[in-house]
Amino acid sequence: MGDTGIKNGLSANSRKVLEKRYLKKDSEGCVIETPEELFRRVAHNIASSDSYYDPDYNVAKLEDEFYSIIYNLDFLPNSPTLMNAGRELQQLSACFVLPVEDSMESIFEAIKNTALIHRSGGGTGFSFSRLRPANSMVKTTGGIASGPVSFMKVFDAATHAVKQGGTRRGANMGILRVDHPDILDFIKCKETDKDITNFNISVAITEEFMKRVERDEEYDLIAPHNKKVFGHLKAREVFDMIVKRAWKNGEPGIIFIDRINKSNPTPKIGAIESTNPCGEQPLLPYESCNLGSINLTKMVSTDSAVPQLDWEKLRRTTKLAIHFLDNVIDMNKFPLPQIETMTKANRKIGLGVMGFAEMLIKLGIPYNSDEAIELAEKIMSFIQEESRRESHALALRRGTFPNFSCSIYSDGPSLRNATLTTIAPTGTLSILADTSSGIEPVFAISYYREVMDKTKLVEVNKLFEDIAKERGFYSEELMQKIAEKGTLHDIEEIPADVKRIFVTAHDITPIWHIRMQAAFQKYTDNAVSKTVNFSHNATPDDVQEVYQLAYKTGCKGVTIYRDGSREEQVLYIARTKEKPSAENADGAEAPAAKSEEKARTSPRPRPEVTRGTTTKILTGCGNLYITINEDENGMPFEVFTQMGKAGGCAASQLEAIGRLVSLALRCGLDTHSVIEQLNGIRCPNPSWEKGGRIFSCADAIAKVVERRLLNRKAQDVQAAQAETEVKTEELPAVKAAVLSEAKGGVLSEAKGKGKLGNVVGVCPDCGGALQHVEGCMVCKACGYSKCG
Repeated sequence: MGDTGIKNGLSANSRKVLEKRYLKKDSEGCVIETPEELFRRVAHNIASSDSYYDPDYNVAKLEDEFYSIIYNLDFLPNSPTLMNAGRELQQLSACFVLPVEDSMESIFEAIKNTALIHRSGGGTGFSFSRLRPANSMVKTTGGIASGPVSFMKVFDAATHAVKQGGTRRGANMGILRVDHPDILDFIKCKETDKDITNFNISVAITEEFMKRVERDEEYDLIAPHNKKVFGHLKAREVFDMIVKRAWKNGEPGIIFIDRINKSNPTPKIGAIESTNPCGEQPLLPYESCNLGSINLTKMVSTDSAVPQLDWEKLRRTTKLAIHFLDNVIDMNKFPLPQIETMTKANRKIGLGVMGFAEMLIKLGIPYNSDEAIELAEKIMSFIQEESRRESHALALRRGTFPNFSCSIYSDGPSLRNATLTTIAPTGTLSILADTSSGIEPVFAISYYREVMDKTKLVEVNKLFEDIAKERGFYSEELMQKIAEKGTLHDIEEIPADVKRIFVTAHDITPIWHIRMQAAFQKYTDNAVSKTVNFSHNATPDDVQEVYQLAYKTGCKGVTIYRDGSREEQVLYIARTKEKPSAENADGAEAPAAKSEEKARTSPRPRPEVTRGTTTKILTGCGNLYITINEDENGMPFEVFTQMGKAGGCAASQLEAIGRLVSLALRCGLDTHSVIEQLNGIRCPNPSWEKGGRIFSCADAIAKVVERRLLNRKAQDVQAAQAETEVKTEELPAVKAAVLSEAKGGVLSEAKGKGKLGNVVGVCPDCGGALQHVEGCMVCKACGYSKCG
């Protein structure tokens, strides 16, 4: 190969995430590929597409260019391309949209296709707006329709089954039009954690609805199966309900469906009804998206005294990225023939950015400033223009996308791709690139990361650490102080100009979040993935103001997250009771707090009498009897197992597992961490139990403990709901009580108190902190993403 231009290596964390999630492994799970080999594999595979169009094309040179921008972390394609290019699966798309028509055949065909897509590593979006409302008559059978929400639960269960089978986690988007008769049930369908857990949901809001909201008028509900007026609702009351639910737990989001269709490049082919799981990629039924992101941090030149944006490097990177993404479509092995046909007919791609916040820091520009907004528009306008030039150049060599003649571009210059730009989530990609996610502000300047032995490690933003050392105010004590506070505000040791530049997501008011989203949307073909962060004390009126501003400023959708609002925290963050006497006035830890911490590191004494139940479960080795005893709070406290005769090998191993699980529970370790460690462990003799697969005896123990925990949680939810019916505003107190009872936290105290804003739980893979960014939950420690 020729000169690749490689300058920069990968960070230790990048290599760790690559090893865990991307590199080839043998049948024993051992890594058999280096990061360099992965990047070469991807570059070689994608570059080979050019030989199909021109046998004399210098593919080796193009391969080196692709390799250079990927290994230098100037550009990264979406995760399925990194994982699968040049391998047997060869499924390279991140997300798909499937149609759901108003028939049982269509519904279950969509479920089957969803399973095939999830198995291949993709996410799926659906509009359920074509389904007739609940309790409508079904003429063919004389029966009663169950409605969209009911069928969403079937899709959710199918997703869970595929996920349980050990494949990459699937993610879904469920969308319903605001004028569907079942819209109120849809808005409420994710009221608790246990409902429809494998879906993000969004309401498709029309221009007419927004006008009715402004005028405080009623609007029509339209039955999709016969187009008749089904009823009427007060627009403002429905809008307020959407706002309050989003304020409560972040869902539903909203998309402005008419605005999305106004920029639909192929309206003669069909109307857009849905998006991918995070909402940034509107797609026609059976379309897929092929995404990638330019790392803006790498576009800053430090050759001169004052750092500057390297526009020429950004131009070169944009041209290569568009070429790369167009090639991905040709090299893709699609999971369904309909998807291949529709994707190749429109050849949509989505080039976006990551590292925007760190780029601003390098340039000395505050995120929440007019200068940052202006630069955002300038950068995205530049990328959009250069993308069109490259797409035109590709069209001259390869031809336009097949539907070009009936597209909105038919009277202009030829184009290879119906869409070119998207601001997509870059959760795992930004970890690989060691930069900030998408166009989001930085998560934190300094924060605690807890490793499995509960040791707290202080992580510091590398740019802040460099400036602090250069200007002489760095110290370990100061970094810990920042981690405790979660912000640079009110820390006297830090110069004012540094505070101004190093702002985090929760230092920035929601209005600035929307202004930034609107700035990027202005020059983006598809949509923008962004989370608008609110403090815990924000009100529903604050959320409503942001929704209205998003509508007025041209955004295509909105996702919000209010700190501490997700009920996942009940599942994952088990906080101890806060005692006023635990700290002295000067912040020093009191003896009582030290005693409580010490008590948590050793097992609680076993009462003379405990209560519990025994569950019989069929495993590949025979019937396993699992006894779970509870503590005084009804939480799992100890586990006993029985299988076959005492003294056998299996029995001795089961006894060992039971003792260790019991020890973990009695020490206050989060029960979900125990479940995650045992769940999915495989042996040569799996079995089936009540429609679910049991991979091993350890897996069986995990499932029984999980059932017990879910039963306990269901009781807590019912109690909380009962309390809500009496006095709604007391619900936070009920949740706090539930949290207090679930002892044995795994997040640091600063995280438990919500100081780090968008921390929403514990990563099920590594135990790190999950963050809510770009409409998804992501672990920055290992690259886990709930969105697939």
